[in-house]
Amino acid sequence: MVKGKYNRLFQTCSLIVVILLFALIIGKLFYVAVSPTVDGVNLKKFALSRTTATKTITANRGTIYDNMGEVLAQDVRSYTVIAYLSSSRTTDPDKPYHVVDKEKTAELLSPLINMTKESILALLNRDAYQVELGPGGRGITELVKQEIEALDLPGIDFIKSSKRDYPYGDFASYIIGYAKKNDNDEIEGEMGIEGKYNSSLKGTNGKITYQKDAYGYRIANTPTYEEKAESGVDIYLTLDSNIQMYLENAMATVEKDGAEWASITVADAKTGAIVGSATIPSFNPNILNITNYNSQLTSYTYEPGSTMKIYSFMAAIEEGIYKGDEEYTSGNIIVDDYKISDWNTTGWGKITYDTGFTYSSNVAAVNLAQALGKEKLLNYYEKFGFGTKTGIELPNEYSGQVEAIYESELASISYGQGMTTTPIQNIQALTSLANGGVVLKPYIIEKIVDTNTGKTTYEGKRTDIGRAVSSSTVNKMIELMDITVNTNDPIATGKRYATDSVRLIGKTGTAQYALANGKYSSGNYNNIRSFAGMFPKDNPEYVIYVSAKKYMGGASGFASMVKSVVESIAKYKNLDTRDTDKDLSKIINLTSYINKDVTASKDQLTNLGLNVVVIGNGEKIVNQYPKKGENVLNGNKVFLVTDYAEVTMPNIIGWNSSDVRTFANLINLSYTMNDYGKVTAQSIPEGTILDSASMLEVTLGGLYGKEKAG
Repeated sequence: MVKGKYNRLFQTCSLIVVILLFALIIGKLFYVAVSPTVDGVNLKKFALSRTTATKTITANRGTIYDNMGEVLAQDVRSYTVIAYLSSSRTTDPDKPYHVVDKEKTAELLSPLINMTKESILALLNRDAYQVELGPGGRGITELVKQEIEALDLPGIDFIKSSKRDYPYGDFASYIIGYAKKNDNDEIEGEMGIEGKYNSSLKGTNGKITYQKDAYGYRIANTPTYEEKAESGVDIYLTLDSNIQMYLENAMATVEKDGAEWASITVADAKTGAIVGSATIPSFNPNILNITNYNSQLTSYTYEPGSTMKIYSFMAAIEEGIYKGDEEYTSGNIIVDDYKISDWNTTGWGKITYDTGFTYSSNVAAVNLAQALGKEKLLNYYEKFGFGTKTGIELPNEYSGQVEAIYESELASISYGQGMTTTPIQNIQALTSLANGGVVLKPYIIEKIVDTNTGKTTYEGKRTDIGRAVSSSTVNKMIELMDITVNTNDPIATGKRYATDSVRLIGKTGTAQYALANGKYSSGNYNNIRSFAGMFPKDNPEYVIYVSAKKYMGGASGFASMVKSVVESIAKYKNLDTRDTDKDLSKIINLTSYINKDVTASKDQLTNLGLNVVVIGNGEKIVNQYPKKGENVLNGNKVFLVTDYAEVTMPNIIGWNSSDVRTFANLINLSYTMNDYGKVTAQSIPEGTILDSASMLEVTLGGLYGKEKAG
């Protein structure tokens, strides 16, 4: 009986418990039905969080090249150094996976990531699982990463990312511009081509959409939708890296001689394509040491001085009022009660107008301007492109100012004072001399390629702006500019610019600049010195314009710098007419070595005095550089590509940048180079087998570096 009583009691209690649990469940369900929150969790948001997630696929930013396909700006792999601090990562004391010796780690890393030992140590002493070693440890190169790895420091690791890299440093920096990561970790272009064409270069990001659970994990067996990223375009500039190097070295010389600013630009005389343009100050887009955000080429206006006599004289010739053998009195002239003098204030007595141009006489230019009148002279200046933007594919171009209300203003603009221009306007105007009076629009982009399709979407080409003067007028001006440079007359202002290698013609300029007090500068070096020219005279290939403010090297130093550039280009482009410098015995005309035996071919070329680089370990030659029929100087390199099974890294110390580019391009090796000159360091050791994942970093300097300029 007692047992049965207890059973009934147990059953009753169990029933009560079941009823209570059921009541709780019903209550919970009711609460859920009327309330969005349970146990602090918003059920609506929880449910939504289980639906979809979107991950951005970053588009590849386009590459900027020179006219030969040499990389000027690219995205490259970079790394962030991290340190694991938690001992929980280590299971075997003999193989630590966290930082063990913080003092040693900080001391060894300090010189490699440009941070003090103390600042690194402060990071390593944080109470954290891991830390980033920034700022010095962010954006490090593959080469630095390898140097850190060689230290074999426990707990040190790397996070791979990408950054914008400029292999040649400050090379054409204001043309290329720069791009850097914004607050959203996206690379955005600033300045130059990077800024002007940012939207095209950056491409369009894609995305992946997928189902996820509340904790962010992808749910298995659910659909995934992908919108592919569209890579940015590749932009090929008209710049020739070899010519650009000559200009960069010239600007280094000018900078060394104390100029406040300077600009030098060379353009293809028959197309208007800019083949080189350098300025000081410049900047290195890898470190962004920028002091001036405006380009000297397009965004800086100044009074050009006597180079404007080219165009005032041509206006007079075209209008038929110019008589070259007519005499006038040089020295001084009064206009609106203002005394205007020649640079030789006493003049040279009575001289002809032809001589007046050669001597750069202000009085001659004023006389011609007065005969023309304001309307006609301003009209011709406009035809040459002064006072308006050229429309070159660069941002923030200024138009300059050309006005003349009073007779004294008309007088001053005839010799380039009281008006402002930009270097690119002067380049544009000079193209008229090579094209019978037709002015060409300057351009800097050779082509734009859609990397997704491989199609060229834009192609730069010659664009005629219009005829400024007749060919007969141009011929007369060419004669005057030729005499100005290539003459025995000691007074001729361009005499210092004559070269033996190629017939350069041109006109010099020396202008005062306006001061803050409204007056003009005075003194031997407080001026803007310039040169406008063209070469070779009879079959012009290039126009050149150079200007510099407060250049301390004087007229001779300025002329030597310009001559050095012209002679370098002449040699590079085989425009050099000096037979004495051409030792024909040292020139080898290459035959084809394709399909020939490697050993025999190497021996033959070596016997000819050439430096042979064999690529690969095959027995037959499948490619060569230079190609059949090209001339090679004794001692230069010839690359022979074999039917290789593997390619090993050669010792490239002492190679020039051109050799490195050739080697890398022949085997499709990814590479970066800093600066320009001779190779001083290579990231891949000699003898390393190269594959598609290899990345070569080359350090250049020395022979052609800035430290050797001047």
